[in-house]
Amino acid sequence: MQLRYNYRLYPTPGQQSALARAFGCARVVFNDGLRARQQAHENDLPYVSDGELSKRIITEAKKTPERAWLGEVSAVVLQQALADLNTAYRNFFASVSGKRKGPKLAPPRFRSRKDNRQAIRFTRNARFQVTAGGKLRLPKIGDVTVRWSRPLPSEPSSVTVVKDAAGRYFASFVVEAAAEPLPQTAAEIGIDLGLTHFAVLSDGRKISNPRFLRRAEKRLKKAQQALSRKAKGSNNRAKAVVKVARAHARVAHARRDFIHKLSTRIIRETQAVMVEDLWVKGLARTKLAKSVHDTGWSAFVTMLEYKAARYGRTLVKIDRWFPSSKRCSACGAVAESMPLNVRSWTCPCGAVHDRDVNAAINILAAGRAERRNACGGTVRPAA
Repeated sequence: MQLRYNYRLYPTPGQQSALARAFGCARVVFNDGLRARQQAHENDLPYVSDGELSKRIITEAKKTPERAWLGEVSAVVLQQALADLNTAYRNFFASVSGKRKGPKLAPPRFRSRKDNRQAIRFTRNARFQVTAGGKLRLPKIGDVTVRWSRPLPSEPSSVTVVKDAAGRYFASFVVEAAAEPLPQTAAEIGIDLGLTHFAVLSDGRKISNPRFLRRAEKRLKKAQQALSRKAKGSNNRAKAVVKVARAHARVAHARRDFIHKLSTRIIRETQAVMVEDLWVKGLARTKLAKSVHDTGWSAFVTMLEYKAARYGRTLVKIDRWFPSSKRCSACGAVAESMPLNVRSWTCPCGAVHDRDVNAAINILAAGRAERRNACGGTVRPAA
């Protein structure tokens, strides 16, 4: 399976200038290609093919005085910028025609030099390499210092150099990682995700919600107020923008570290994991939007999914409309309603339930039923 390995880069001032030049050239090529196709559409001309676009926007453009500086950067960077444009168009056409599932996608948009995130990609054709001294050699940029937090499992097929809003540089390698099955275990667990507790497990364990954004709100507010007082276009405002970006980056990194560690621990301890397929986008439209975004449910489920595939575990997603909270895990009866302020309730059969623990038990039972159904068993636990 393909994975991404990210590392921090420390380019010299000269290398930073070269990277800025590469970011700008890739952005110009993307925008020129998008403009050419838009003009062809407006003039009722045929759709510009990928090969024709590459010839017109890169090969012929380098021969003109207006775009001669495109030759100062690696040609692979420019080709990958057009590849991103072509992928965006294919996804848009597939979405319009109904071949692509999910929400409808908008057509590609022009890239701005004021974007908080800039990125370029080098493939094997660019002949990038990791030197014997542990530096990343990039064409027309040089040997960039890398902080290696862990070794690469295999030879990378591509590397993406990213500059984030905080002014930091990262290298993202795409590598082929072999499956590493863990020893078999009989443990299976259901997970109920929530706001009061980040996760409640079917065995009764409750993982508290760290609320990283809420805890950092005071610091973020002060940084944002300092930014609002700076004159637009001044150097002090540019410094304040970086401070705000770094404050948000600390929150994002803390949340990601928590989710990584929790998902890894769950995958190592259990053979099968059952979790609800929550509609996070819909929940983010309610008055609980900030709290929903602060939890990181989607990232957590995504990590569980790829780690389960890598380590030989099973992940089962339960339908989001399954009444896990309203169903009694003892007798199977479903209550008519269950407001959010009800944290514990008593079933007519006499069973007393903690709302979240009961939901996790029902998710576990539904996940087991789904697995048995694949082998010809029942679909849902009996009432």
